[in-house]
Amino acid sequence: MSWTFFREFLTNWQTTGAVAPSSAWLARCMVKAARVAKAGCLLELGPGTGAFTQQIQQTLPTSARYLGLDMNPAFIATLRGRFPGLRFEQSPAQDFDYGPYLADGGFDAIVCGLPWTAFPESLQTAILDKAFGVLKPGGVFATFAYTGFHRLPQGQKFRELLARRSSRLETTGTVWRNLPPAFVYVASK
Repeated sequence: MSWTFFREFLTNWQTTGAVAPSSAWLARCMVKAARVAKAGCLLELGPGTGAFTQQIQQTLPTSARYLGLDMNPAFIATLRGRFPGLRFEQSPAQDFDYGPYLADGGFDAIVCGLPWTAFPESLQTAILDKAFGVLKPGGVFATFAYTGFHRLPQGQKFRELLARRSSRLETTGTVWRNLPPAFVYVASK
């Protein structure tokens, strides 16, 4: 998985956003923060090669529905091979037709691995508006930021955008066993 991720970073650095997949420690933190064990319907944005997906699959109730969206065709092919029981679509998050997933009121949880600070504010806004539009009231949106980078202007702007859409925004402690160290934003709707 690491070679695929690194290769895609080199060729698609603007949408891949990292040189290595997230660690298992960050994945466990994300899944716990998003309350995946209680989700009936879960959306994963930017699953990459499946660092979070693996932990999601192990934690998600067997009756729950899952949808993973990524723009990278190499990642989608890898994900479909690794997780044949889960549904993956190649699509930008802000443009996907979520209609079939809204019948029960939307998603209980959204786990997001997108490289927010690599995106212009207009794209961040479009993705967040769409995501919070399909998140059930009381649902959780979990995403991560690299420790230290969140203090840069682009990181602060993203936090403000996320806070404006949340009824409550919290952060976890730093996951030091990740490259680079990161923490999770936990935004409730």
